[in-house]
Parts: sequence; structure tokens; C-alpha cells
Amino acid sequence: MVIAVIFAGGVGTRMRSKDTPKQFLVVHGEPIIVRTVRHFHEHPCIDSIVVVSVADWLGYCRDLLASYGMSKVTAVVPGGTTGQESIYKGLCEAERNADGKRAVVLVHDGVRPLIDKKTITANIKAVERTGSAVTCVPAKETVLMRDASRDVVSIPDRSALELARAPQSFWLDELLTAHRDAIGRGRCDYIDSASMMFERGVHLTPVEGPDENMTVTTPDDFFLLQAILNAQENRQIYGI
Repeated sequence: MVIAVIFAGGVGTRMRSKDTPKQFLVVHGEPIIVRTVRHFHEHPCIDSIVVVSVADWLGYCRDLLASYGMSKVTAVVPGGTTGQESIYKGLCEAERNADGKRAVVLVHDGVRPLIDKKTITANIKAVERTGSAVTCVPAKETVLMRDASRDVVSIPDRSALELARAPQSFWLDELLTAHRDAIGRGRCDYIDSASMMFERGVHLTPVEGPDENMTVTTPDDFFLLQAILNAQENRQIYGI
């Protein structure tokens, strides 16, 4: 069984979009969250989808996805106060969906609408083969390491660096065990699933994804998303 957990629990203060959370902003006639969920809904290997939403927008999110025919969305649940808590809530719902079956879970950001079928497939296969998958792209700029005084202390070799993106995928039971252990230890500051699992000594399998698979966080990101979608449409129309 394969379950996608898509978390869209943030309010997007950096987007400066007044009253509308960033995941519900409309681009090219469709809300960002709909574009994101559709990639998983249309993938033949995805059995169900759990969406984690901003609590105040729960009903809106549920109705919105239903209006677009997203029948694989089995639940829309409220997020928590942190990203870690929001993911955990989605994983608990995924556990209920699995109903005792062992499942692969793909954890994805609701504001990464440029994921593709190839990357989703590669994530599923990597988990089945090695137990983990972390979507990534090569670092294209020099990265500096600084100390507490803000001085540069090292410059890692860029050729060895990758930027972690999403989805990040594991066996559902193993990721839930990691979350429950973190809760038991009072840890609530993990930035993502890969960081949590790496700290536990889990081998992480890199899966190279599309370079444009970014998070839409700021106004600049939104305009870049528009430009990418324009380019994709032009290729379809003009064959370029």
C-alpha cells in the first residue's frame, strides 16, 4: 500500500497574501494545493492521500479538493503548531488508512506543485528497495559554514552537496516509530522527516528530482511558478 501525506498547515506569512494561506492562492486558474494533490491523485501507485490543512481552513480545503474530484483524498486533518506536529497528525491518519497493512508513505509539501510522476515513482521504488527515499537536487552555488560569531569556518566541496526537497519517503511504521520516540524525548524541532530519520542512523537513499520542484513561499516564488507554468504551456502549444 502507498499513501501520500501532503501537509499544507502553514499560513504563509512570508507570502504577504493578506487573508489567504499560500496553499490556496490561485495560479493559472487553479489553487496551488489542487495542483500539488493532483500529481499524487493521478499516479497509479498511490492508494490514498491524507492532507493536513490549516485548522481554520479545514472545511474549505476538504470542499475544494472534493470539487476538483480528488477522490483519493481519504481525509483532511488539522495541522499542529509546528511542522513536525503537522506531519505526525497526517501520519497517524495514514496509519488508520493502512488498517494494519504495511505501507510506504510519501511526505510532501502542499506548496510544491511542480513534482512529477517520475519522481513519485522513484521514491516508491527506493523505499521498497532500501527503506528510504529523499528527493534532492545538486547544489548549484557555493555553501559557506559559519560559527556562532558568524565567521566563515569552512567551504564544503559543492560537488558533494545536495539540497533536500520533497517528497521524503519511508515505511510508514518506521517513520511513526521515529516520531513517537521524538515526542517521548520532548523533541519537537525537527525540520523534516529526513533529519529525524538520519539522526536515528537510518540510511537515506537520494532520489534526484526536478530542479523546479521548489516550495512556493514568497511572492518571488509565486511569480517564478507562473513563469514555469507559462513555459510549460508554450512548449505544448508551440512544440518548443
